[in-house]
Amino acid sequence: MDNYIVSARKYRPMTFDSVVGQKALTTTLKNAVKSGKLAHAYLFCGPRGVGKTTCARIFAKAINCENPTADGEACNECESCKAFNEGRSFNIFELDAASNNSVENIRSLMEQTRIPPQVGRYKVFIIDEVHMLSTAAFNAFLKTLEEPPAHVIFILCTTEKNKVLPTILSRCQIYDFERMTVPNTVEHLKMVAQKEGIKYEEQALEVIAEKADGGMRDALSIFDQAASFSQGDITYQKVIEDLNVLDADNYFNIIDLALANKVADIMVLLNNVVNKGFDAGNLINGLASHVRNVLMAKDPQTLPLLEISDRQRQRYHEQAKKCPANFLYKALQIMNRCDVEYRQSSNKRLLVELTLIEIAQITQPDDKDVPAAGRSPRRLKSLFKLLVPNKQPKPAAQVAGAASSLSPRASQRQHTEGAVAGASTESVPSSSTPVSDKQDSATSKIQHSKLKTQHLNFGSLGLSFDNLLKEKNKKPEYVQDYEITNKDEKTKFSQADLEREWRAMCVRMENSAPGQAQRLKNIHPVITQYPDIEIAVDNKILLDEIKPIQRRLRATMAKYLHNGNIQFSIRLARQEEIKPMLTPLENYEQMKKDNPAINSLVEQLGLELA
Repeated sequence: MDNYIVSARKYRPMTFDSVVGQKALTTTLKNAVKSGKLAHAYLFCGPRGVGKTTCARIFAKAINCENPTADGEACNECESCKAFNEGRSFNIFELDAASNNSVENIRSLMEQTRIPPQVGRYKVFIIDEVHMLSTAAFNAFLKTLEEPPAHVIFILCTTEKNKVLPTILSRCQIYDFERMTVPNTVEHLKMVAQKEGIKYEEQALEVIAEKADGGMRDALSIFDQAASFSQGDITYQKVIEDLNVLDADNYFNIIDLALANKVADIMVLLNNVVNKGFDAGNLINGLASHVRNVLMAKDPQTLPLLEISDRQRQRYHEQAKKCPANFLYKALQIMNRCDVEYRQSSNKRLLVELTLIEIAQITQPDDKDVPAAGRSPRRLKSLFKLLVPNKQPKPAAQVAGAASSLSPRASQRQHTEGAVAGASTESVPSSSTPVSDKQDSATSKIQHSKLKTQHLNFGSLGLSFDNLLKEKNKKPEYVQDYEITNKDEKTKFSQADLEREWRAMCVRMENSAPGQAQRLKNIHPVITQYPDIEIAVDNKILLDEIKPIQRRLRATMAKYLHNGNIQFSIRLARQEEIKPMLTPLENYEQMKKDNPAINSLVEQLGLELA
């Protein structure tokens, strides 16, 4: 049985013309070979698997070719080309800087640059992954790179140009290799499949090309894997099963269902995806990429930005016509929030379900009981609103019946206003109409009857005019006098006791008056002349807010400090008493300054403020 060679090695390009996706670079290198205008150092940079090292080898062979072709390719017939093809060339050296990155390795390589080539014109040194060299190795290499011998050419390859020293970059001709496009990758995979006698579906090759993410070597490795799994018949279903890739149809279906507000169907689809072993977080990330592609497909100018096959690009374009731009913007925002919260969530599936529900409700009309700009923008709308028949509100009752539909308080107010209005209008006869004694008597009886009825109405509500006046004259709660009920208690208390009970009072107030409670928390009461308590506030507005509840504060402190002799005073703080509000970082720095032990502990444990 012959030794098996993977496709990435078996179909590695041997000429410039066979390099895929780097037409501009290969043309430049061929022209340099034809003209003989060669630089002493080249830097090939770009993503992995795009042909950097391959082009460096082809270029090195063409440089030393004794009879290059008219278009700058190596002849593959001269002694230099045969020696290179057979792996016995003494003019071309390769160094893997990832494993040979020390100063000694570079110095040994530099020693060889002094010896001129025995066959051919140049000694070519290819240093792969040059960014892995140590700083000392870079410095040792720099001197030779500045003034190399005339017979030496360096070709440096790297995936991370930013890690190469600027002094090295400035002495090289830099060639940036591009990522492989999906169409170019698919065409190359078709060629490999035909030579290997492998059947394929074009849609399956498109999935492989997209999975490779611009790297031809990765694409060929995935191709070999898929060919082995499918036993020489690469189909779409087998590829997504082998690579554990979620079918793109799921994303298209989710968006279509979301536009139709079909939440239940989306939940079923999510359940099916999770049951197949896919992570719900990966579904959200894939859906976000899908929505981004749909957004790009809405405009002909951005449509070429999609690195997908022509068939998929057309499918995205069709769905983009149905999706409002506002829907896509909001969906991306919701999914981005889900991605941020996903790792910290304790119930990840619930988070994903809520995210999909929100996306499905973007185009759903707002519930009538909640205004569009309500206080809760993330409030989920009714999921089953369309399944419940709308109940029409009953028409308002007329005249006497209207009172029965009112709330008790509204009914009470209506009875009260009606009684007062009735008493004021019906008790005074019209001056324009003469009234006889009989009419006066009849009118008097009617008015007496109505007033009696109105009195009964007040009685049924437990109200009277006296009670109404009392309610009207009643002081609001915050200005009522709070009596101290523990005048006999004289328990001693300290400043710490006072501050503790003050904070406890503010905590109790948070349920009824959160804003006022927060402002009181920032105030520090002080014992002036025991047991008198004084607080100083920073501004007049806060002083006016606290003054009405001064008695209440005094009674509260007297109760919880168990001392009925407390006196409570409030004043405006003097300028020198006002301290600036410190941030958490400033408080932390002040605490370290005031407590050397804390500072020492922080340094020993290497602590940082989160």
